[in-house]
Order: sequence, then C-alpha cells, then structure tokens
Amino acid sequence: MQVEQFNRESKGFFKASEDGKEAGRMTYSWAGEGRIIIDHTEVNPDFKGRNVGKTMLMEAVNFARTNNIKILPLCPFAKSVFDKVEEIRDVL
Repeated sequence: MQVEQFNRESKGFFKASEDGKEAGRMTYSWAGEGRIIIDHTEVNPDFKGRNVGKTMLMEAVNFARTNNIKILPLCPFAKSVFDKVEEIRDVL
C-alpha cells in the first residue's frame, strides 16, 4: 500500500492506493503554520479491515514529526487512534 500526500496552502490530504486503485483518503486543514486539523477519513469499502485509515494516520504523524507541527484530530476515527496508541501522542 502506497500513501501519497497532497499539500496545498490551506488544506491537504493523504491518499492511500494499491494497484492504481484509491484505498482511502484523510483530509486536513492548516490551522496556522504549526498545526494541521485532521477533519475526515474515508476508506474504500473494498479495502475495509486492511488498516488503511491507520496507515494514513501514521503517515500524517510522520509528517508532523518531520516538520515539527502538531495535529488536532477532529475526525472521530483519527481521535480514536490517538486515544488507543500512546506512542503517537507526542504530535498532539
């Protein structure tokens, strides 16, 4: 599974794909220079149960760590992963 990031001035998203088919998308908005707000996660039903959402979230965490920014998880899925996985809370 491949995850690509598409970053624009005020918004962006992470897109997961496999064999040319979109598996999922996680969208975010910039809140100033040092924070992104993850607002929505969507997974293609064909890829259900394959950790697509978590894979995209981990890519967002890596992006946050690399660029020294914080994540505000307003998306219920992203928030639930942060609640369960203590090791990634450094970017909150």
